[in-house]
Amino acid sequence: MSITLAEPLDPTILGPSTEVHARSIDRFARAHDASHYLLVPDAVLSPTDAAGVARVFEAVRAAGRTLTFRSGGTSLSGQGVSGDILVDTRSGFRDIRVEDDGASVRVGPGATVRQVNTRLVRHGRKLGPDPASEIACTIGGVVANNSSGMACGIVENSYRTVESLLLVLPSGTVLDTALPDADERLRASDPDLAAGLLALRAQLLSSPENVAFVRRQFSMKNTMGYGINALLDFDTPVRILEHLVIGSEGTLAFVAEARFRTIPIRPAIATGLLVFTTLSDAMAALPGLGDLGLATIELLDAASLRVAQGLGDVPAAIADIDVDQHAALLVEVHAGSTEELAIDSATALAHFADLPLAIEAALTTDASERAALWHVRKGLYTAVAGARPSGTTALLEDIVVPVDRLLVTCERLIELFAAHDYEGSVIFGHAKDGNVHFLLNERFDDPDSVARYRRFTDDLVELVLGQGGSLKAEHGTGRIMAPFVRRQYGDELTDMMWSIKRLFDPAGILNPGVVLSDDADSYLRDLKRVPTVEKEVDRCVECGYCEPTCPSKSITLTPRQRIVLRRDMAWAEEQGDTALLEDLRADYDYDGVQTCAVDGMCAVACPVDINTGDLVRRLRAEEASKIEDGLWDAAAKGWGAVTRVGGTALTFAAALPAPIVTGATRVGRAILGSDTVPLYDGGLPRGGTKAPSAQNPSDARAVFFGACIGTMFGAEGHGEGSRDAVRALLDRAGIAVVIPEDAGGMCCGTPWKSKGHLAGYDRMTKRVLSSLWEASRFGELPVVCDAASCTEGLHTMLAKSVSEYPEYAGLVIEDATTYIAREVLPRVTVQAKLDSVAVHPTCSTTALGATGALTEIAAAVATDVFVPEGWGCCAFAGDRGMLHPELTASATAVESEEVRAADADRGGFDAFVSANRTCEIGMTRATGQPYRHVVEVLEELTRP
Repeated sequence: MSITLAEPLDPTILGPSTEVHARSIDRFARAHDASHYLLVPDAVLSPTDAAGVARVFEAVRAAGRTLTFRSGGTSLSGQGVSGDILVDTRSGFRDIRVEDDGASVRVGPGATVRQVNTRLVRHGRKLGPDPASEIACTIGGVVANNSSGMACGIVENSYRTVESLLLVLPSGTVLDTALPDADERLRASDPDLAAGLLALRAQLLSSPENVAFVRRQFSMKNTMGYGINALLDFDTPVRILEHLVIGSEGTLAFVAEARFRTIPIRPAIATGLLVFTTLSDAMAALPGLGDLGLATIELLDAASLRVAQGLGDVPAAIADIDVDQHAALLVEVHAGSTEELAIDSATALAHFADLPLAIEAALTTDASERAALWHVRKGLYTAVAGARPSGTTALLEDIVVPVDRLLVTCERLIELFAAHDYEGSVIFGHAKDGNVHFLLNERFDDPDSVARYRRFTDDLVELVLGQGGSLKAEHGTGRIMAPFVRRQYGDELTDMMWSIKRLFDPAGILNPGVVLSDDADSYLRDLKRVPTVEKEVDRCVECGYCEPTCPSKSITLTPRQRIVLRRDMAWAEEQGDTALLEDLRADYDYDGVQTCAVDGMCAVACPVDINTGDLVRRLRAEEASKIEDGLWDAAAKGWGAVTRVGGTALTFAAALPAPIVTGATRVGRAILGSDTVPLYDGGLPRGGTKAPSAQNPSDARAVFFGACIGTMFGAEGHGEGSRDAVRALLDRAGIAVVIPEDAGGMCCGTPWKSKGHLAGYDRMTKRVLSSLWEASRFGELPVVCDAASCTEGLHTMLAKSVSEYPEYAGLVIEDATTYIAREVLPRVTVQAKLDSVAVHPTCSTTALGATGALTEIAAAVATDVFVPEGWGCCAFAGDRGMLHPELTASATAVESEEVRAADADRGGFDAFVSANRTCEIGMTRATGQPYRHVVEVLEELTRP
């Protein structure tokens, strides 16, 4: 774990466009992925194009080094980690180009599946591969692992839907397989490779026994070893090469771009849960269910059902079962129209009626009911992995067997869990494909546990291969199953795979130890240690689902990286490696703490419900000085005066030349620190307006909580601001409201909470909730807030206080967008719609479920409502955007570019709207356009 690194590769070969990351914090942060392996790279490289990757190959080969590609880091089998050179393909390679009206799409390996599908949805199309990790997994990994998922099976995976690839071969050749003369180019640049592939095809075809075996293996989902079915399915060197690269896990070539044939979206969906009294009955039903053409048939064993019964919103169909040997199948019918769905659903229900079900079957099209059923399936991982003992790793494994062997395989698996003392393990997965997953909790810092894991793996290999299955169906061979490829395929076919590796990569520079390994114990080396860290994040499974939505992902760290570095620091401290510990700590303050927006978007994506902002707030609290904490506590006592002074200061600053004020704040930042003194610029607004006066009409229908940021920050341009706009709309709709006493002195508490000033936060919490409880007439009236982040802050206050004050559970707090969309829109008339409006959803509207209300209001005021596909948290985060403007600039780069392009296409939007003043400031700064609260526009357009 040395922290002293020489320049790892020749920079003159790499060229200036490839960034080299050699700091300890960069290497350790990128060392972790979703697997249970941990190797720390000597350096991380970030090339930006195919030519740059070719130069990386040359530099690595010249230095006698090896490299591994890393993109989304969601792989589970150890194929994305390296102790040598790690090549980051997520920072670049994010291009998405939709072609042929959505029938095809060209994608860089750094784009996620969700990002691609978001672009395709307007065309009624999507990608074929549908992995559960679609929020975070990237196209590079989808192609490299031949990923599938719940519905695509083996007919719509990457192998079947990739039309062409842009490849960089280890030789440095850049090959576009779509070119009509691609075979001639390959023969000219890499003649041995072209000839060798045809020779291997002839060798395989010469053995009918091997041909039959390969056909059987790849009639199932199978990501074990190389996809040598390509030698049978294709007869030209380029097509064989192209399909061998798919599923090769970065060991044969680099995919710089993939062109996919897309598939139509079938938007009409009905979901149901079939509960059987025994696993045997469920498995016996599979052939008939398969014949119905159901899109998904997901298995949940008895242990899964018991776990599901502990989930908060478990459907009654599961909650009411006295689980014994029960099993369930979660099924879906997909159709192109509601009429087609009605016909197919009736056919399915008629079939279900003849099954030996424990509960009468039903299919639902209700979105909330469907979501609850899927929460059961997806919540299994959350429940088991999130509750695992500290220090253990959650292993999510997958296997596949012929469907008629699935029953005996599952029964034997359950016996293996008991025999090896793996408690709480569950079996679930894609029953129609014979592909199941299971969860184990294991610790790898204990020799006895590692020995148990070895014994279990030996038994698992014997079980799966004895049933004619494959040891890996979806997750890739990786490191975990590389030593067992020979067991599965035999000597001749495995030797052919080694020949493929040598043809592509004679110098062995690409991802050694992955897919193929002659070391029988290699799967037991470099196992991940998971030292205990702060309770807020200790249950992290390092899956990376949080990363795409993180606003700091392109400038410093992601939530996963913030967590794993805490583990690395804990490990360094345990090992007495003080040099590494000090090195990591020195960079973590800025990268890990100062540039975290604590926006909570990571919690929305996290499968084990972690909000990394809670960790950062704890660290800020631990770092806060007593003097600073005391000052913020004092501010809580007189918050009304503080906001008025702040607003006055901004108004004063706005009257001065911006460079003078900016220069003064720069001096303050140099003396007191950039995380203490905000940086002023000319883009900041003047101060806001005075807080509303208290009122308590007898006919009030709501309580209005005007956010204090309306006093601190004035409205855009000459607008009146959201606080006044909400009040005007409520008056116009005939809705009387209560305004609490000392409204100007109250706050949602976010400034204290985000900075870790807990005394002031507690003081404000007690004052605000007590006041709102009384103003709401003890829960009779809803509380409406005009700023989404403040609404979320009030929700957080409430959630943290109900245990001490259970009566507050009766408080209902709503964002103004939600309340106005429901109560005001039907009572007002828009006099003349705008042509177009650009909308910036916020992290808080997402967390509150209010983004739909935001766009509904936008649709009421404009004919064309544009929501950027690449929108994300602006990272202004209260004052974070003033303390670290570089964070907001990075976070908004993609969205602002999209907004500018759309603005130019339309000849200019008529309005730019959001739902929170600080977010509006951030987006105004990023785009140069005047963002306002959507209710301000609604108020202006509904004036008599």
